[in-house]
Formats: sequence, structure tokens, C-alpha cells
Amino acid sequence: MKLNNKKFITTENKNGLSSNETVFQYFQEGTTITGTYKGGAIKEGFVVGKQISENQIELLFQCVTDDGELKSGASKGSISKNADGKLLLNFDWQWLNGDLSGGTSSYIEFID
Repeated sequence: MKLNNKKFITTENKNGLSSNETVFQYFQEGTTITGTYKGGAIKEGFVVGKQISENQIELLFQCVTDDGELKSGASKGSISKNADGKLLLNFDWQWLNGDLSGGTSSYIEFID
């Protein structure tokens, strides 16, 4: 499963900043993943990572919030498909600055 030119919205995010107003767009070349995200509390965000198996990815992310706060974190996640064929992403993540807390988050493919 590949993420190239796929968009996602948040369905669940415990202790995180993204919401159903945040749109993530991913690009993938080989195993390298890049992306952007914005919306909700996120003014601008960027992602870089890699696919480590058919359904496992690791990402580093950073963003500037609407409040001007600079945040960064790391996540490990899985890619799957729902009954409708849309991709699902599920992550365990941790902030790398600030309070160093973490959480879990889930996303569903968003088609314009």
C-alpha cells in the first residue's frame, strides 16, 4: 500500500493537535514518504518518513500552530483498508519537544 498523492483527515487523535479540519497530503517515491498538513489548530506542517514494510511506516513531523508554537514529533504507524477500499492510517506518536507526551491517532483517506 502506497501513500503517493493521497489525502487524509483525522478521525481520532488523543492528546494531539490535528482534527477533522486538518488535511494531510502525502507523497511517496520508493520507500520515502513526504507530506504537508494544515487546518484546524495547524497553520503549517511537514512530514518526512519511510515505509518499513507493506503496511508499516515511520514518520517525523513538525508544525507551527495557529498560536505560533513550534512542535515536532515522531510516529510509528500502520496502513490498512476499510470495506470501502479507503486507506486508513493508525499511529502511536510522541512529541519530541515541549512536554514530550504522546498518544494515538487515526486517519481516513479523503477524496476531493
